[in-house]
Amino acid sequence: MAVVKVGKLLAWVILSVMMTSSSYFGEAADDHNEALGASFIFGDSLVDAGNNNYLPTLSKANIRPNGIDFKASGGNPTGRYTNGRTIADIVGEELGQPHYAVPYLSPNSTGKAILYGVNYASGGGGVMNATGRIFVNRLGMDVQVDYFNITRKQIDKLLGASKARDFLMKESIFSITIGANDFLNNYLLPVLSVGARITESPDAFVDDMISHLRDQLTRLYRLDARKFVIGNVGPIGCIPYQKTINQLNENECVGLANKLAIQYNGRLKDLLAQLNENLPGATFVLANVYDLVLEVITNYDKYGFTTASRACCGNGGQFAGIIPCGPTSSMCQDRSKHVFWDPYHPSEAANLIIAKQLIDGDRKYISPMNLRRLRAL
Repeated sequence: MAVVKVGKLLAWVILSVMMTSSSYFGEAADDHNEALGASFIFGDSLVDAGNNNYLPTLSKANIRPNGIDFKASGGNPTGRYTNGRTIADIVGEELGQPHYAVPYLSPNSTGKAILYGVNYASGGGGVMNATGRIFVNRLGMDVQVDYFNITRKQIDKLLGASKARDFLMKESIFSITIGANDFLNNYLLPVLSVGARITESPDAFVDDMISHLRDQLTRLYRLDARKFVIGNVGPIGCIPYQKTINQLNENECVGLANKLAIQYNGRLKDLLAQLNENLPGATFVLANVYDLVLEVITNYDKYGFTTASRACCGNGGQFAGIIPCGPTSSMCQDRSKHVFWDPYHPSEAANLIIAKQLIDGDRKYISPMNLRRLRAL
């Protein structure tokens, strides 16, 4: 295979780094029962359900074969960056929500549909506003919270101020899955971030991230969010893209990327402990995604997978980890046997394992309580 020039390689990377989409198909019924609760989802392509479909962005997943196993769409792409359901989709189903949270930017995110929840996540988005600029457009966490502020006012109109406040504080879960792009598509990004890395140490960059996230979570609290689950950054040095471009062996991971994730995760744990202490009535649950995903990658055969290194859908290099998943990509025969769907994102089979640990697992992976207990609070 001919060597791809840097410019073309970067273009392919741009097109691949983050993908997710649409909604749970089916309108919200007029007789919606607020007691069922709602999920308000913030984050990046790991949980994007289609917001990027509505943006002029280089980060999109509404192309085949993405969504091939997503039953709600009949196997058509929705904008989700995986072959089936995201972790957020699975959690919502398991906790009894009858519809997936609707993407905020979709035309049907109006009226009582929003009482099942809204998804603000965006492929390429990060804690920092500069993160993901390589994709031209994406929704960063600040913008996602701005959009929830609009939703908050709409819920007031639907339920009345008092009932809306109870609905958000007692019956809704706010999930945040963000941070990986701040490293992959900001601090560690070749060429574009060299200046930033020269002028800002890893410690300083992580400090900035934590400071911004503290402000963002506090803003949500002031908008009546009370039940939070925040995922830490996974082992980003072990994704097929990183293994491929660094020409690693199957059982190796990129040390610097994982070291930065671990450093950030330690600070995140401290931040959530502080917020639990200082924000009355709030419960901040930490999802230890790093250790959970690393466990699946390390012991993939125990979970029924045949590989945790090679992307099911992709092209380029030893692990199909360079060119994003699209119509011309090579695709594995059995999608349920791959931990990774594409060079960056887990398969639905892996998402199921992760989600079930978060819903019913112990404090090793979800603390101080699992999501089923959080839902029951």
